[in-house]
Amino acid sequence: MFGFQFIKATPSQFIMHFRGGKLRRSGTGLAFFYFTPSSSIVVVPVGSGDVPFIFNEISADFQAITVQGQLTYRVQDPQKLASLLNYTVSGSKMLYVSEDPQKLPQRLINLLQVLVRAEVQKLPLKNAIHSTDSVASDVMSKLSQVSELSTLGVEVLGLAIQAIRPVPEMARALEAEAREDLLRRADQAIYDRRNSAVEQERKIKENELNTEIAVEDKKRQIRETKVEADLAVEAKEQQVRRSKLEGQIALESERKRLVAARTENAKAEADVQAYAVDASLKPLRDLDPTLLQALAVQNTDPRLMTSLALKQLAENAGKIGNLNISPELFEMLMREKGEPK
Repeated sequence: MFGFQFIKATPSQFIMHFRGGKLRRSGTGLAFFYFTPSSSIVVVPVGSGDVPFIFNEISADFQAITVQGQLTYRVQDPQKLASLLNYTVSGSKMLYVSEDPQKLPQRLINLLQVLVRAEVQKLPLKNAIHSTDSVASDVMSKLSQVSELSTLGVEVLGLAIQAIRPVPEMARALEAEAREDLLRRADQAIYDRRNSAVEQERKIKENELNTEIAVEDKKRQIRETKVEADLAVEAKEQQVRRSKLEGQIALESERKRLVAARTENAKAEADVQAYAVDASLKPLRDLDPTLLQALAVQNTDPRLMTSLALKQLAENAGKIGNLNISPELFEMLMREKGEPK
């Protein structure tokens, strides 16, 4: 009404009121009336702002990559920024009269892209894909030292690089390479597992064979010990038998001496008896046999006498011409003494 308007700013808006080319008031969250024909209102947002970005860059091995992320900033010195860019508004809706407010994010993105390009061009593709945090940290440290930000009166609050991606064809190639590498690792793992199983089986077999060898060695030692024990027992038994034989030999020697002594004694006794018999028969040795027979006849039976007579006849058979002997005589001679006639 009559050229006067009312303006009310939020706490995140810095307002500067110029009138007659001079700054009349400035601050955040102001509310006042101003005369439109002679006033200029500058509104600079001082709240934090997020600027997403996507950069197409080249890695150190000349592979195309895409860097995606977000930059967070805020206006630290709105008066310095307003002196470089036009943030003048008009009307009750406070619409900017120029496109300068939209240039600030673009300037920041351009400055950020230069730093990001310098970092990713140092890395090969595979390393760049896995280096989002390190790239963001390096770029952030360099971005805080850039003089253009202080000139604009802007402060960078944060930088987040969400992804560094290759082109789809290269991504598929890397996926295939990684897949083949994983398959090779899987095959190697299977081979190692089987090899380990074979090695363990071999160790088990070796342990079993070593156990069998140890058992057989123990059995051999037991057999040798038994043989040695048997030999010792046999040696003792031989000593016992030898002692027995020596005892028997000594006994037989004693017996031999005893037999020799008995024989010698028997010979001596026989000689004594022979001498006694010879001495007793010596008187009869010179007697006539006929006399002896006659003496014997006196004490014998008639059959003996008849027999002696026949013997004498036989001795003088050359002198006898004929001799008749009746069967009754032989029957009488053959009859036992005392048998009935």
